[in-house]
Amino acid sequence: MRYTVLIADDEADIIDMLSLYMDSNDFWVLKANDGETALRLLRNNKVDIALVDIMMPKMNGYEFIRNARKEYNLPVIVLSAKSEDTDKVMGLNIGADAYITKPFNPFEVIAYLKAMLRRYYELGASETSHTFSEVLTVGELELDMESFTLRRNGQMVLLTSSEFKILSLLMRSPGRVYTKPQIYGCINRDYYESDDNTIMVHISNIRAKIEEDPSNPKYIKTIRVRKSI
Repeated sequence: MRYTVLIADDEADIIDMLSLYMDSNDFWVLKANDGETALRLLRNNKVDIALVDIMMPKMNGYEFIRNARKEYNLPVIVLSAKSEDTDKVMGLNIGADAYITKPFNPFEVIAYLKAMLRRYYELGASETSHTFSEVLTVGELELDMESFTLRRNGQMVLLTSSEFKILSLLMRSPGRVYTKPQIYGCINRDYYESDDNTIMVHISNIRAKIEEDPSNPKYIKTIRVRKSI
């Protein structure tokens, strides 16, 4: 299957470089130099995944992601020179699934794209083909594995693709304890200690959406293991 990638970046050299690598890896590429153009392309084309810069004219990456999340549920990866933890946290908080800092290795970006697409579409499709209209139910939560939707007390709750995968992992085995590497593995790739913050941001965002009192969670609890000396 040939996937369509939307690249939104105001640096033409970066778009051209990534497009060259993506063309050779059998991706369709849509290009945008600003956020407004990117959002228009998203609305007028079938886009499977988006790579978005933060600092863009007309509409920055944060605004693009906020608007995209109102209408679409697709993987979004941020490509940005802003490398502070606060920038990464903000990107994940508004709906990005991953955050890659510039400068980057284009081969790493391609590998990242393939891994996320495989987990989001191919593995997800494989799961749903066997489960048909399976709905996972835990308490007031209902997670529809076919339509990729969550309802809490009958009300729709919007999730990013990463949040959906984490929640589906947890809801399949209520009460089971998962390590951070296990949780991260369901999103995308191998786990590194530097990914701790990313996981906790995703968990915090999920709690804010499903818990009546996120500070005293009912569904997702953190268990701290004391290390022996």
